[in-house]
Amino acid sequence: MNITILDDYHDTVRTLACFSKLAGHNVQIWNDHTKDVDVLARRLKDTEALVLIRERTPVRAPLLERLGKLKIISQRSVYPHIDVDACTRRGVILSSNMHPGRPSYATAELTWGLALAAMRQIPQQMAALKAGKWQTGVGSGLRGRTLGIYGYGRIGAVVAGYGKAFGMRVLVWAREASLATARADGYAAAAGKQALFEEADVLSLHMRLVDATHGIVTAADLARMKPTALIVNTSRAGLIEPGALVSALRAGRPGMAAVDVYEEEPVLGGKHPLLALDNVVCTPHLGYVERDAYEAQFSEIFEQILAYANGKPINVVNPGVLESAKS
Repeated sequence: MNITILDDYHDTVRTLACFSKLAGHNVQIWNDHTKDVDVLARRLKDTEALVLIRERTPVRAPLLERLGKLKIISQRSVYPHIDVDACTRRGVILSSNMHPGRPSYATAELTWGLALAAMRQIPQQMAALKAGKWQTGVGSGLRGRTLGIYGYGRIGAVVAGYGKAFGMRVLVWAREASLATARADGYAAAAGKQALFEEADVLSLHMRLVDATHGIVTAADLARMKPTALIVNTSRAGLIEPGALVSALRAGRPGMAAVDVYEEEPVLGGKHPLLALDNVVCTPHLGYVERDAYEAQFSEIFEQILAYANGKPINVVNPGVLESAKS
């Protein structure tokens, strides 16, 4: 099969042990990033199996209509970047393992790393040291402070456990079913969303971005936070009302942010307003970018392609394609 892998920024996929699963297939890997439909149509004109790395490239009807040889899109996790209906109309299978019950420990670990880095001013102190200075400020510890978890799913639960291990008071706000799980795990539920933002010293967001959660964190929510508080977002930028975070940080409530996700990615040329703020720690969407996580992710992605090649596709999001093929 002709297999194309898009957006492998650091040319890592071919170095993974699981890459050997594709032996015998014709594999083309692109390391740059483009959303230009004309460019993508040229690159993918002979592609039969398309591998996507999470949500880096949108695949919608205008592109799909120009990919006459495409048979399967293989990826992992959610797929808001893919026009599933257009895939079905074109007879293209979308295979995506949703990895139920398994948290992204890599993302949880990065979340905690960002919290530590921001509270102790590690990036700022390192930059000052390189500039010839010594101890330019005083950071804050975590023990005895309140960790707010907004959204108690798989990753939120792991981060809560890290907070407990660091001696923090963990406070959770989420949907009722998730709150019940948090209580069963021994954590306190906030009196409400407003109380969560008011009480948290470190507030971490852990929700999927769906219609109901777009802009769920408002400017008014941020204004309730302490001037010494930190907000951490390793989930999705769209959870926060557009422009609200930059404005809130400039106004001093909250006092700090640690961010791994952005409205438009990749962020190139240093052109993002958060990068201009001294009270923000920014990373380039590294949450799932870790070697063990890559091995697990791409092993499943490649297995989906092999299953299709063997006539038994798995993790099919749009089973209507299979029904159409039988008729």
